[in-house]
Amino acid sequence: MPDTAPTIDLQLPPLLDHGPRRARTLMIQGTASDVGKSLLVAGLCRAYSRRGLVVRPFKAQNMSNNAAVTADSDLPPDANGEQPGGEIGRAQALQARACNVAPSIHMNPVLLKPQTNVGSQVVLRGRALGNCPARVYHQMRQGMMPAILDSFERLCAEADLVLVEGAGSGAEIYLRDCDITNMYFAEQAQVPVIVLGDLDKGGTMASLVGTWLLLDEADRKRVVGYLVNKFRGDFSLFEPACDTITQITGWPFRGVLRWFEGAARLPAEDSLALERPAEGDWANGSGSGSGSGSINIAVPRLSRVANFDDLDPLAAEPAVNLRWIQPGEPIPVETDVVILPGSKATRVDLETLRREGWDIDILAHVRRGGRLLGLCAGFQMLGQVVRDPEGIEGAPGETPGLGLLEIETSIGGDKRLLDLDLTDQRSGCRVTGYEMHMGRTRGTGLERPWLLLDDGQGGVRAEGAISSDGRVMGGYVHGIFASDGFRAHWLEQVGARAAALDFEQRIEAALDALADHCEANLDLDALLTLAR
Repeated sequence: MPDTAPTIDLQLPPLLDHGPRRARTLMIQGTASDVGKSLLVAGLCRAYSRRGLVVRPFKAQNMSNNAAVTADSDLPPDANGEQPGGEIGRAQALQARACNVAPSIHMNPVLLKPQTNVGSQVVLRGRALGNCPARVYHQMRQGMMPAILDSFERLCAEADLVLVEGAGSGAEIYLRDCDITNMYFAEQAQVPVIVLGDLDKGGTMASLVGTWLLLDEADRKRVVGYLVNKFRGDFSLFEPACDTITQITGWPFRGVLRWFEGAARLPAEDSLALERPAEGDWANGSGSGSGSGSINIAVPRLSRVANFDDLDPLAAEPAVNLRWIQPGEPIPVETDVVILPGSKATRVDLETLRREGWDIDILAHVRRGGRLLGLCAGFQMLGQVVRDPEGIEGAPGETPGLGLLEIETSIGGDKRLLDLDLTDQRSGCRVTGYEMHMGRTRGTGLERPWLLLDDGQGGVRAEGAISSDGRVMGGYVHGIFASDGFRAHWLEQVGARAAALDFEQRIEAALDALADHCEANLDLDALLTLAR
């Protein structure tokens, strides 16, 4: 990983003169990470959109390996003339969906995808610039500010209301000089700020007053009030604390958002969600379902797990007991299917498999006749070797795979970012999803593809690989199980029956319920008057 910022021609289009701003704007900053900023913005996006406003979400910088593909891009066409898409954080894609619009690179112009404990891949307006350590990225950030403000103004030019999400805590004043996503952004973009506290964690009074104490006078004046999130119980007991907070800070109390039970039905942004035990565990672990389903699916919790919401549709099936296997735990012998999910660092997570002994468990599982599926990086792990000669995901080198498919992968080349809506000839099912990877996979195993995708224009694309006995399979398509017909077909192949579940409608219903929750708990008319 380089010690200096990568020297790359950004090839961005000229920054636009957008003229007078059309949209009102309002920013939600938090007292900490995971206080519920993303969920609140999604709920407000849907609520205000239902009122007839043109709403757009915006987050200047996001850090997540859970990403989504956008159709728009600042990238030129590839060698085949195909226009690549961009990528943004999954939370902003969900917020775009709440607004009933397609996701755009301008909704999250900077995305950091952690690859090591001290470094990330940096994505600017959908384009991967390269990998660098945190200290180098801090040197780069201010240079990105013109592009960030341009993206923000593009959204403001097309919307009535832009809801801005901060990152982590807005009171990290040691980062103020190089901040691009909290108070410095609010200053540059002239956006009013609401501070959000989390009562579920405790310490809400201290975190809100502490935020005020740390901010300078100019930043304090940018705050137009505060909200309390995730409350359970009798709020009258907390009202004296609100009086004290307002007395000390001068910030008006703008309302309390009670605990939203439907949050689990929406895609999580942070992999920390995978560490929270769910009800109905099976084999004494952390899982989903009642434990009475007909099939047990185990998913190793990789150190650099990415796009883990690929598994949400399976977890929603009553017939499925899905468990994320935590470090230090073996893969249970009761497992029917092991799924290797995506990862931002394939070779690193191959080492994770071996360090945890999961490779031994997986090979034993396959010998017993169990089924194994690899998605994206998980697919790469099933092959003979993964090479990274340029050190794109870490130190240059190569790592042996699990050796279960006759394929090998080289990490390199341009990142493939592509939305898919095709038909699988083998199953006869519609397949929707997306590709997001840099690896190129070759080998005789590809001669036996997992899917045969018919693009509706006379072309057929072989996707992935499957073993001769049909029990080990994988491919590059993320989000494939959100396709109800294909999910039902796959579950039947592995010995389970799908419920009559419309997964996309389930998400829509959850967004509507979240908007109803915001309407019932908050004075949305008053919040709208604070936007300017």
